[in-house]
Amino acid sequence: MVRKVVLAYSGGLDTSVAVRWIAERYKCEVVCYCADVGQAEDLEGARQKALAVGASKAVVADLRLEFVRDYVWPALRAGALYEQIYLLGTSLARPCIGKGLMDAADAEGADAIGHGATGKGNDQVRFELAAYHFRPGIKIIAPWREWEFKGRKELIDYTKQHDIPIEATADKPYSVDRNLLHTSYEGGVLEDPWKEPDPAMFQLTRDPRQAPDEPRTIELELEQGNVVAVDGQRLGPVEMLARLNQIGGEHGIGRVDLVENRYVGMKSRGVYETPGGSLIHAARAAVESLTLDRELLRLRHDLMPRYAALVYNGFWFAPEREALQRMIDDIAQAITGTARLRLYKGSITTLGRKSPRSLYRPDIVTFEEDTVYDQRDAQGFIRLNALRLRIRSELDRRSGGDRKD
Repeated sequence: MVRKVVLAYSGGLDTSVAVRWIAERYKCEVVCYCADVGQAEDLEGARQKALAVGASKAVVADLRLEFVRDYVWPALRAGALYEQIYLLGTSLARPCIGKGLMDAADAEGADAIGHGATGKGNDQVRFELAAYHFRPGIKIIAPWREWEFKGRKELIDYTKQHDIPIEATADKPYSVDRNLLHTSYEGGVLEDPWKEPDPAMFQLTRDPRQAPDEPRTIELELEQGNVVAVDGQRLGPVEMLARLNQIGGEHGIGRVDLVENRYVGMKSRGVYETPGGSLIHAARAAVESLTLDRELLRLRHDLMPRYAALVYNGFWFAPEREALQRMIDDIAQAITGTARLRLYKGSITTLGRKSPRSLYRPDIVTFEEDTVYDQRDAQGFIRLNALRLRIRSELDRRSGGDRKD
């Protein structure tokens, strides 16, 4: 028997309906939990709405520092891109919210949690894997897997019947998810992958065509893989990401339109804008090109898709992600330096990079005369690398070139 449920509450359509539906279906108390991860919304208004639609209590938790410091920064140190393009904004926020949700469940003495994720999406996996990590026996209520509603149009009808205030309409019911790292849009009118997104939809970035005609040059300073200063000004994690979102957004940086592979097996179309994260990703890549040993950088690149898939699929708290993170963070110790970037109408160009830990040696790489590199050494190096190719070629000639493989 369920006595008290802590519901991850956003104030949107799905969770507003879920408050009333869970209370009626389970005859239990519902406590709403609103996590502030930088979505720039009226969370006090969401808290009041939760109470108005039937919650016995509603709490707002400020998770912005924890989100950036403990989730966004580690993923950016890893260079994590899902399917080579997505900076994982929603994927990183979910385990952070999931941890906060479980902390609230413990504080409230709840025997169950709930969320508004659909049975078709990734978020149900992310929330629930986090929940089971912190309390293996927790009861989880996922209304989309239980209730009678077939789609968001029926949810909208339900809100009208119960006087639940919402922003979504039947004409524009696409879903928006925003946090300090990004804003994402999916569903509704965006389900046609041929349809261009409405330019008025975007919240963080200017249309690159409307961005300033003059480029902007910025310098980002990194220490051990984390950005710590912009144009010489040191900022904390939350302030830094907010500042870079503003700078990048003004110049149309960070828009992505992606048809991605969900963990549950289907393809979906997501539109994302990640201006600050895109700047950090570019700056880190510039600095690490100077400071990372070739094989370490290659290893990190090899592991990145695996790491990104673990995060995307909800395995943030899994031992394999944590093991990868420890190695990635060890590699990142060398990523200290400054990158100079030019921003212009949606593009990022690296203009320069420098580091006190640079492995770049002008005295070795120069085409001019030097005293530290004997070019004759290259002959033996090439002959040894060609040995297996020469042996194979000689075998082919002896056998008349008839070998097939």
